Amino acid sequence: MKKKVLLTGGNGMVGRNILSHDLSSKWNFFSPSSKDLDLTNFDKTISYIHRIKPDIVIHAAGRVGGIQANINHPVDFLVTNIDIGRNVVLAARKCGIKKLLNLGSSCMYPRNITVPLKEEMLFSGELEPTNEGYALAKILVAKLCDYVSKEDDKFKYKTMVPCNIYGRFDKFDSKKSHLIPAIISKLQLAIDHNVKEVEIWGDGKARREFMFAADFADAIIYALENFEIMPFVLNIGMGQDHSIKDYYLTIAKIMNFHGTFKHNLKKPIGMQQKLVSIEKQIDWGWLPKTTLEDGVKDTYHYYLDEINYEC
Repeated sequence: MKKKVLLTGGNGMVGRNILSHDLSSKWNFFSPSSKDLDLTNFDKTISYIHRIKPDIVIHAAGRVGGIQANINHPVDFLVTNIDIGRNVVLAARKCGIKKLLNLGSSCMYPRNITVPLKEEMLFSGELEPTNEGYALAKILVAKLCDYVSKEDDKFKYKTMVPCNIYGRFDKFDSKKSHLIPAIISKLQLAIDHNVKEVEIWGDGKARREFMFAADFADAIIYALENFEIMPFVLNIGMGQDHSIKDYYLTIAKIMNFHGTFKHNLKKPIGMQQKLVSIEKQIDWGWLPKTTLEDGVKDTYHYYLDEINYEC
């Protein structure tokens, strides 16, 4: 009999990539939409978990967005993610679910610390102000998982801390999107309207680490098969990063944008560098497979085919 997996956030980018993974059929996934299950309601959450009795919970649901969305709506990013996270974790514990995989974020790391970011550096300093609300919520849920596991060692509640993720099923709305989908939509708009100059926020020197979403889904599927040997907190990353300017140049080449770039130094850029250490990830036995160029090509084709864009 297939083991049952409750996947929160099944309609999000990460969730949809998990469900479309070649090996996902080995498990019986339950991935209720927000209409089917309101995770901000504790009673409904505990009732659902009690009814399906999953063997493991993967918590991927949350309020997510790019730097502008985080700046504009810090209350929502903080409160919604705290409410959802605590409800899922505490409901799972109340129902006796012994395994839970919580998905964190590299924004949980303090700002202005040396890279690569090692798991031991978490909870050790001031957070980046531009996404502080989201980061605080992620930290709280990760700590809650840690406390549950320490109170009773029968419960193995673990947290993955991925680098930035992009790919199929991403958001391309400029008000909500992260860097790579934002660049794709911005450059496509310039191409469509024959605009020869595109703005980059900041000087373009800040560095970011991005992983293709299908690769991250592969890491999560790997975790289902290797959960016992996974550390309680584990970075998932590429082991290398690129400057924001490099991302623009790489994506422009793939999209055949031949214009120039101007820098808006008045716009926020967030942390100067976020590169996670993958030492423990390597020891665990997993590595990503997709290059930046191949991942961007696939994401761009998805954008053209699926995001209501008329070629």
